[in-house]
Amino acid sequence: MTTKTAAITAVGGYVPEHVLTNADLAQMVDTSDEWIVSRTGIKERRILKPTSLGTSFMAIKAAQNLLDKNKLDPTQIDLVIVATATPDMPVSSTAAYVATEIGATNAFAYDLQGACSGFLFGMSAASSHISSGRCSNVLLIGADTMSSIIDYTNRTTCVIFGDGAGAVLFEPNDEGLGLQDEVLRVDGNGRTYLKIDAGGSMLPASNETVTEKQHFLRQEGRPVFKFAVSYMSSAITKVLERNQLAKDDIDFVVAHQANKRILDAISNHLDLKSDQMLINIDRYGNTTAATLPLLLWDYEHLLKKNQKLLFTAFGGGFTWGASYLTWAYNS
Repeated sequence: MTTKTAAITAVGGYVPEHVLTNADLAQMVDTSDEWIVSRTGIKERRILKPTSLGTSFMAIKAAQNLLDKNKLDPTQIDLVIVATATPDMPVSSTAAYVATEIGATNAFAYDLQGACSGFLFGMSAASSHISSGRCSNVLLIGADTMSSIIDYTNRTTCVIFGDGAGAVLFEPNDEGLGLQDEVLRVDGNGRTYLKIDAGGSMLPASNETVTEKQHFLRQEGRPVFKFAVSYMSSAITKVLERNQLAKDDIDFVVAHQANKRILDAISNHLDLKSDQMLINIDRYGNTTAATLPLLLWDYEHLLKKNQKLLFTAFGGGFTWGASYLTWAYNS
């Protein structure tokens, strides 16, 4: 089998209609628009209503948007990967359900849990399936219903997260365009700083865990901020050095939308120009595995063939990394 590069050839996205503004949150917890914007850069976020629709609902919508926009036949898809930290249910694969619902009847499918780095890790997996010659069309979806695991009486977390889904199609490329290189890393010691205590095998659900709100996301903001900036900057630097790229060679940085201050710190560390960093956190908040594809969906009109894109993300676990990709088409 001939090794080929794997390129993104189509993009889709979906965000729920319901908008949760900072003013709305100020009615729920002790906060204000000024407090939230100054610390996170977020003005509003989208919330899935009702939450019981599940992450698959948004993943299906994003996939359908991609398929309809590009007039693609879902039966030609070989593989569906859903990167998510909020699957519909334990055990049963969200990706399998998504594949069936969109008509990808010839595909196999699996979920990928890399927290906020899920889509970045999924790019690596999708590219590997393409480069091996075993797949010709891989649909990668990043989707999360963060509102399902957020305590809306805790202002530390409830102001940050939103719901959404984004999708991309990976196909073989004969021009050498697509995913070029990656630096992906983990540090299991980081799971004490960003986690959900209960619901897993270590602490199964009980009346006590529910009463103690142990099924909600908890994070220690200061160490997470420090590690995120340090680790993402380091991964980006390694990718640039390994590929002999200067910062001005990069057309756009597609960075995980966790916090505007983190994005600013990375931008300052790399001495980026203001138009190099793609940003939409102000409108969506942190949608976890969906942030990277939603950036592509929002800014697809700016992307041109042969442009150099640098992806980076950081998530619970800890998980992080950076990827270098050349864009394969004019929108």
